[in-house]
Amino acid sequence: MKLSTKGRYAVMAMADLGKTASGKPVALADVADRQEISLSYLEQLFGKLRRAGLVKSVRGPGGGYLLSRKTSEIRISDVITAVDEPISATRCSASGGCHTDKARCLTHDLWQALSYQIHLYLSSVTLADVCARRVLGPQPELFHDMVAQIPSDIIAAE
Repeated sequence: MKLSTKGRYAVMAMADLGKTASGKPVALADVADRQEISLSYLEQLFGKLRRAGLVKSVRGPGGGYLLSRKTSEIRISDVITAVDEPISATRCSASGGCHTDKARCLTHDLWQALSYQIHLYLSSVTLADVCARRVLGPQPELFHDMVAQIPSDIIAAE
């Protein structure tokens, strides 16, 4: 599964808003500049985020966007879902399976379970976690420890 730019950019912009907001509206042009994202693309995304109730817009001089809730109350899954980004690792449609006869593929349950785990993870991370850098990616020393625990016959099979 690959998250598209729509979901990634929405999370980046919301984190920027959460990090720089001081109770005053933030101009979307400033977010676009800091995050190196097209302003017109951000405007489309923020329309969706506003309709989902995640941000409020303020018009006029000094206008911009504000988060509608505390960063600790906004889950990353909320942001991704708001911009219509499906969290799904299957290729199956909502109306059926991935085969032309609407049957599910042999690996459907595997990908469905992965989608569920991804959703659980993204639901457990808040915007506050991202803004405070409490979300750690893979650390090389931990990765090497994990690889060392894989039985050698599994590694040799690859």
